Parts: sequence; C-alpha cells; structure tokens
Amino acid sequence: MKIVEAVARRTRYLLNEKKMSQYRLERNMAIPHNTMTNIMQTRGSAVNFKTVFQICRGLNISLAEFVSDPIFESEDLEID
Repeated sequence: MKIVEAVARRTRYLLNEKKMSQYRLERNMAIPHNTMTNIMQTRGSAVNFKTVFQICRGLNISLAEFVSDPIFESEDLEID
C-alpha cells in the first residue's frame, strides 16, 4: 500500500469518527477541493508532509494521533 492510500484511509476513518464531511475538512484546512479529492481518491503517487499536517489541523488532532494507527506500521507500506 502506498502512503497516499494509508493517509486517505486514515482520513476517511477520522472523518467518520468525527461525523465530519470532506467539505468541512477542506474548509477547516483552507485547501482546494481538488487537492483533497486527489488524496481521497488516491490519484497521486504521494502526499506531502505539509498536507498531512494540514489534515491534522483540519481535524483538530495532533500529527502523533493521526499516525498512531496500525496502517502506518505495516511493513507493506511503500515509502518510495
């Protein structure tokens, strides 16, 4: 699994947990809809740290909380 896929899955889970829409997250993050859609639909091959940090801010969680999921511990996670 690619990192962008892991970020999308974790983001979906947290959006569901917080009962928040993708649109609300985009507004909280102040990033373009296309950027978030590309991540959520895993259209790109990677996601940058700044965007992950913005997602955390938009969800009002720490970066540590975001990555404290077994999905990021998988040995199958592609980091290239």
